[in-house]
Amino acid sequence: MALKSTIYKTTIHLSDMDRNYYDTLNLTIARHPSETLIRMGARILAYVLNADPALTFGKGVSDEDEPVLWQQTLTEDITLWVELGQPDEKRVKRASNKADKVIIYGYHSPFDVWWQQQEKKLTLFKNVQITRFDYQALAKFSELIDRTTEIQASIQDGQLWLTIGDKSLLIEHQTLQTSRT
Repeated sequence: MALKSTIYKTTIHLSDMDRNYYDTLNLTIARHPSETLIRMGARILAYVLNADPALTFGKGVSDEDEPVLWQQTLTEDITLWVELGQPDEKRVKRASNKADKVIIYGYHSPFDVWWQQQEKKLTLFKNVQITRFDYQALAKFSELIDRTTEIQASIQDGQLWLTIGDKSLLIEHQTLQTSRT
């Protein structure tokens, strides 16, 4: 018998002063049995950093043809394709050809080795941005996620601050490669 996904409901009160975007996001997140809490936390953070009414979760773990997150126009043109971890060059190339912009969020120590190996190849893709989350901050955030979680998120001057209950966290993230489109 196959294991079923665990459903998480997250309400995020977002104030993104960098993009002048303010919203209350009610997310229903299906956590695949093979997905760690840290990866799911990275999905949530990627959503917060790119929040938009058209942004949706892809099938992710269960479908290799879809990204973790994506944003499409009404004509199904892909304006944003978001990946997590260490996608291979073939997947990045496919995403780069399909979407106006691609963002890859890395979040653990093997990512640094992956980046060193891939940097020269990935700089050829003008529409690809590479960003790394601080693993320790991501791990602390992931520990605070319950099946139902309410989050206050504030983005200003590139800094992402989260408050969950009485805990506040600065989620450091570093852009290693900027999209040039």
